[in-house]
Amino acid sequence: MKFLLPLLFAIPFSGLGQDCVIKKTKDQFSQESKLTTGFIPLSNARLSIDADAKEIHLLFVLGNNGEMKCFEEASTLSIAFDSINTKANLRNGGSMNCEGYFDVVFKNTPTTTTHLNRLTTHTVKTLTFTGNNKTVTVITLSDEQKALLKQLASCMATESKTLIK
Repeated sequence: MKFLLPLLFAIPFSGLGQDCVIKKTKDQFSQESKLTTGFIPLSNARLSIDADAKEIHLLFVLGNNGEMKCFEEASTLSIAFDSINTKANLRNGGSMNCEGYFDVVFKNTPTTTTHLNRLTTHTVKTLTFTGNNKTVTVITLSDEQKALLKQLASCMATESKTLIK
């Protein structure tokens, strides 16, 4: 009976673990370990969250319907959250392109950066991309996409710490 009692207390906490769908791969050039979520569909875009020992990348691909989306280093992403009135304003960390690639880069450190932490704790309402010539693309997420983005960001923020040397 005394062995059964601790087991009964542990059962409610077993459901609190994260169900992370993250693939571990090796970089083809450096042979270093990498983590990736693969591409997930969003409204009018796709998102992949990748991490290595140094950085965490949120790679957005916009313009699935044949239109060209151009982004440069001065392009911005404004993230509006459901529960708070502040927005996160981030810059494109990738190179200039007209293929619709927008790359947000966070440092992979032992403590989670502020903007990445906000993605893990608050629900994203909209993503507003401002590209070349001040062209604006707004992506409004469905409830399922909001939950998936929050879960994947949380998983990646936690799991990416294992890659730090």
